[in-house]
Amino acid sequence: MEPFELDATDLRLLDLLQNDASLSNQAMAAMVHVSPPTCLRRVKRLHDAGLVERQVAILRPDRLATLQGHGLTAFAQVTLDRQGAELLQAFEARAVAEPAVQQCWRVAPGPDFMLVVHVRDMPGYLSLTQRLFTADANVRNVKAFFGVHRAKFDTRIALALNE
Repeated sequence: MEPFELDATDLRLLDLLQNDASLSNQAMAAMVHVSPPTCLRRVKRLHDAGLVERQVAILRPDRLATLQGHGLTAFAQVTLDRQGAELLQAFEARAVAEPAVQQCWRVAPGPDFMLVVHVRDMPGYLSLTQRLFTADANVRNVKAFFGVHRAKFDTRIALALNE
């Protein structure tokens, strides 16, 4: 892939996409003041450059709760006993393979990993801890915090828009 620079139009397109990826090409073209073919070409180039990781629907856990149970969000700090590269990679692979783990971050300093976990209820969390933490002899410590109110949730990355 050949390197390129992002101009103001590219940044506006990226901002639109991360706010609502369901916008039509015509709507985006009008919003950034380019022709639809130019818009389509630029968006394809942004995708091809790997700047757009994926396009997804973001679900509302509070609305889903009424349909399938309350739901429990936990933020878990995980410290391993030994931090060799292969041991860090092994835990990370197990964590990212777990469907209940929404985010997995290696962090420093402090714990080795921060996980954002969403399960149906406390028994679901207990089951997850047994699979992911208790079964791993290299997990030294887990400190969990439970979400009681979500004040903000956003997936957007702040872009340097010149508006």
